[in-house]
Amino acid sequence: MSDNQSVGLSVDQLTADPAAELLGFDNVLFPVGDLGEAVGFYERAGFPVSFRLDEIGLAILKVGKETPGVLLRVEDGIVPRTPPWPSPRVWLEVPDARAKGRALAEAGIVLLAEPFSVATGWTVEIADPWGNITGFTDYLKRPELARSS
Repeated sequence: MSDNQSVGLSVDQLTADPAAELLGFDNVLFPVGDLGEAVGFYERAGFPVSFRLDEIGLAILKVGKETPGVLLRVEDGIVPRTPPWPSPRVWLEVPDARAKGRALAEAGIVLLAEPFSVATGWTVEIADPWGNITGFTDYLKRPELARSS
């Protein structure tokens, strides 16, 4: 039983207020230990920098045509680490995850594993030096669900 069920709330009750509706993602925040190293890693992974404020330890990376992106924020005490398993992940849609995996490897980025099959297509994952995991997934098996470029 979920916590909502234990207090007697249904999904309908939780979404009945239009002001409480989930509209989509804003930024995904990743804590990092070094902004320059983090920006370099993500640029090699194909993320363009939207803006960067070194004086406050912040950079925003673009993800497709959307305004929200990946926000890198320097946090005290964050040190390089191997990602725990399981770990929170963010997966981003790409046209072909296997091709993205090859491009990542060519850019010197280590894949967590070879691209693997999922219900909608293929996925490949990477971890930055601080253990933040990003996956790249495609919809080659279910193209009707894919975004248009």
